[in-house]
Amino acid sequence: MTLRSRITLLTLSILALSLLVIGASLYPLLRGFLYQNLKADLDVASGQVLRSVRTSPSIPNLPPSLYAEVDVVVLSHSAPITTKDLEDSIIPIKSASLGSSRLVLKPVDYYRLLDKGSVWAETSLPHGQDTPLRLLVKGVLLQLPIGFLNTSVPVVVLTAKPLGPVLSTLQGLLRIYLLTAVAVLLLASFLVDALVGRTFRPLETMSRKAEEVSLQSFTTLPESPGNDEVSTLVHSLNRMLKRLERSFQTQRRFLADASHELRTPITAVLGHVGYLLRRTQLSDAQRESMETIQREGERMKRLVTDLLDLAASEGQIPLEMRQMDLCTLLHDISEEFSHAFAGRIELDLPESAMATGDEARLHQVFSNLVANAIKASAKTVTLRVRNLEEKLVVSVEDDGPGISTEHLPHLFERFYRVDKARDRTAGGSGLGLAIVKSIVEGHGGKVWVDSEPGKGTVFNVSLKRATVQSLPRR
Repeated sequence: MTLRSRITLLTLSILALSLLVIGASLYPLLRGFLYQNLKADLDVASGQVLRSVRTSPSIPNLPPSLYAEVDVVVLSHSAPITTKDLEDSIIPIKSASLGSSRLVLKPVDYYRLLDKGSVWAETSLPHGQDTPLRLLVKGVLLQLPIGFLNTSVPVVVLTAKPLGPVLSTLQGLLRIYLLTAVAVLLLASFLVDALVGRTFRPLETMSRKAEEVSLQSFTTLPESPGNDEVSTLVHSLNRMLKRLERSFQTQRRFLADASHELRTPITAVLGHVGYLLRRTQLSDAQRESMETIQREGERMKRLVTDLLDLAASEGQIPLEMRQMDLCTLLHDISEEFSHAFAGRIELDLPESAMATGDEARLHQVFSNLVANAIKASAKTVTLRVRNLEEKLVVSVEDDGPGISTEHLPHLFERFYRVDKARDRTAGGSGLGLAIVKSIVEGHGGKVWVDSEPGKGTVFNVSLKRATVQSLPRR
């Protein structure tokens, strides 16, 4: 996940959490306020009903606009009143608004009424084919004298008001809040994405320009006006690029100049040594010394040549890209090495393997890998080509002593040697595989190695395949 996405997601998450907390706090506050107002109205209505009951307990005057009911509990015993008495042994007196329905509480509400003398509860009334009408009820338990009974009896006074306005207000609030929250989140996501995108646009431009930076082209990053963190970063990077450019130019110029200057004295030394070996009478000790000088001179000459190639590779070796048959190239390399190699060079090649590349440079790559295998005391070297969709993989396998795992990540570094496989006595400069990697990457390919001590080594080179007709072999 990109930094831009993480910032956007974090901002929206914080906003969504804030909206959730606000909604979770606002809803119960409004619900409590609405219920408090409804209870205040119901208290007034209940007081009106209670006054009417106390004035005329036998036939109370119940306002027709109220949902009210007076339940006279007729007891057939003198025991304390029970919930069953309240449910069954009553004479209801109802207001006209109740019609044929009654205000019936749940048993648990009756228990509370008996315990505290009053109760707040919710109940419902049938409402035709519609949803039952929900009511908030206030119940009060009284002991009133009833004239025709000649005694005081328990009387339950129930007064109710509809909960519809309160519930519809809460549902409307919830619906509007949810829609508003969704709209706010959508708008915030658009604005945050636009703002973060605008903030990171200079960084994205810097990233694209940084990809264009190479040893040959130190592109200056575009500097945006202003004095913010991004502008400061761009200024710092541009100053760093200028320092790097000067450093790489100095290094490359030194490497090329030193290599060119070394060629002349090395050639002179090798020429004089060769002349002395051919034209003069030397003692055995003198000849041995001269041969040592010649051998080391040849090694130094190869080192200088490798340094020149490496300097050119860092300056992007000019490649003459054309379609070529890798099988033909590997056949030629096999013939070149088979005369001087005491072991066997085996070929495992298809009929043709067309690739796009510089034939001379690829010849240098595979010759280097075969020479390394021979130097590693291999008895058999196998050249193999495999077709993998849009790529060709060339493998150079040997049955030499192999390379330890700790050396594998460093094989393509400059001047790195593996003691047993590639040492100074074999004449290696330690630059061959670095040059191989540079040339292969210049072709848009990849080189890697698989090896295990005692089981040989396999160098693999992947190249782009050319979809053309095969060329005739030479």
